[in-house]
Amino acid sequence: MMKFRRDIFSFRNRVAVIVVGVVLGCTSLLYTNNMARKLKEKEQHDVALWAHAMERVNRDVQGGTIQVQDPMVEDLISNNNNIPFIITDQDLNVISSHLIPDKIIDHPDRLRKQIDRFTEENPPRIVRFWWNPDHYHIIFYGKSALLKSLYYFPYVQILVIIAFIALGYIAFRSSKHDEQNRVWIGLAKETAHQLGTPTSSLLGWIEFLRTQPVDQSAVEEMNKDLAHLMKITDRFSKIGSETPLTPANINETVGESVMYFRKRIPRNVTLDYNGLAIAPVQADINAALFEWVVENLLKNSLDALQGHGAIAVRISSDEQHVMIDVKDTGKGIAKNNWKRIFEPGFTTKTRGWGLGLSLSRRIVEEYHKGKIAVVDSEIGKGTTIRITLKRSYAG
Repeated sequence: MMKFRRDIFSFRNRVAVIVVGVVLGCTSLLYTNNMARKLKEKEQHDVALWAHAMERVNRDVQGGTIQVQDPMVEDLISNNNNIPFIITDQDLNVISSHLIPDKIIDHPDRLRKQIDRFTEENPPRIVRFWWNPDHYHIIFYGKSALLKSLYYFPYVQILVIIAFIALGYIAFRSSKHDEQNRVWIGLAKETAHQLGTPTSSLLGWIEFLRTQPVDQSAVEEMNKDLAHLMKITDRFSKIGSETPLTPANINETVGESVMYFRKRIPRNVTLDYNGLAIAPVQADINAALFEWVVENLLKNSLDALQGHGAIAVRISSDEQHVMIDVKDTGKGIAKNNWKRIFEPGFTTKTRGWGLGLSLSRRIVEEYHKGKIAVVDSEIGKGTTIRITLKRSYAG
């Protein structure tokens, strides 16, 4: 119940953080959009003021002299001004410009595109002269750098908020993952410790049975099972510890697991292995952990067969890799579950925790830097799972 409540609170906290982030982002977007709207209105008002000033200056000219470049107007519209503009006559000949590169002003096509762009951003202002209604100037202007920044600023803020939420979520998931790892590592080591006492006791009993008038072949098989149990104990003790990898003959390592299973499978199941009939292939592995992976695959194949069918273990290689295929003629796996079967807790069986293949993937990918995947499966026909390791060569 307490765990359930903690999960609810944790979920609520995550939702609250996301909601706060969304609210802050929307508030910032609305606020800055409002500021941008006001700044745009101010800039349009400034341009209207420039146009009015130009008209007044030219209206006050005596004797019909036209002072297009009046110093007062130049000072008004150019100094401390971040608004880019182009002033042309009625024939679109450039009279003056501000914050426009020469490469645009001097190039007719680029100039035309720039004027069209300004026209889309703001309606141009017409400056008419009293002495000739057909003679006028046009002010084409765009958005200032500040106005453009205001338009993009809220989106930058939203991206930053999303990034913080994502980083927080990743950190939370990472901490939970680390916590779960510590729990599983502790459980594995405690299991290894608890198995130590009964295995030592069984070892003594087997030695006692060797001195008794009983079938020694049965005692020998019991000894093999005890040796296998001690190997499993050793595997559990290695979980979470530094696992040195050493060069090993993959044919022999896989063969030991296959031979062990051959004497313990149902009569109506065949187990075929090609590894002892081909040239040996070498890879850097931790033998105890890697055998665990092979055994997990064989157990899953046996479960899929349900007492009838065949299992084939095949070793192949190229110049860089060695591949171990475990193929069965069992019930198969739906394609949408090919990746899910390696997730912790996923199982199609009525019993078990669904940890075998998940643990196998961790051993192969994290400890051995290899790959494990379903390469082929069809419902009712069987499954092939492949382990791929980097091949090594004898020095």
